[in-house]
Amino acid sequence: MAIVASRLERGGGVARGCLVLWVELGNDFVLFDPLAVPDELRERATAVVLTAPYHERDARRLGLPVHTPPADTWQDWVEKFGIDPDRVRGMESEDLAWLRAGGGEGHFHGPGTWPFGIDAYAGREDNDLILWLPSIGAIVTGDSLSDFGDGLDIWIGDRKHVTRDDVAQRLRPLLDLPVELVLPAHGEPTDRAALEHVLS
Repeated sequence: MAIVASRLERGGGVARGCLVLWVELGNDFVLFDPLAVPDELRERATAVVLTAPYHERDARRLGLPVHTPPADTWQDWVEKFGIDPDRVRGMESEDLAWLRAGGGEGHFHGPGTWPFGIDAYAGREDNDLILWLPSIGAIVTGDSLSDFGDGLDIWIGDRKHVTRDDVAQRLRPLLDLPVELVLPAHGEPTDRAALEHVLS
């Protein structure tokens, strides 16, 4: 088993403080939410796994099979962000548009069992997932659990359809798993104690 994680510190924007993560799972070398993948790891990679469709980052450029939750629909935007339906009706998300159009090998999954021995749990929404990797006792948390400088916490962002308490309730089943390592997309790797603190 190999876990490689490094922090990407580009100036400003969403890349700031991103955890760049690669995990060896059986015979596969999986890149999670890939961004600025070093050449030596890109050569070993066999697949990309996204915790959310808007974490596609460098996935397209890598030319690997991509396993991802589906992109938002216009109806999702109305529910999640309180957008006027008349402004977005019929529109499509740009997230993963290239993959949906056949520009790569895409596999779309919701919460449940995924390839590579991964179990996906809904995070703050059904397409922002927490991925349980039982073979290494770790969860990859996407944006739902992030550390933007004040320790691991639930991150709602500008969502209107859910509260912090709603998300904590939804994530409490993670405490029934033998989680040892928490790998957030934003922030430093941490441990079970941090997870327990956030969900208490």
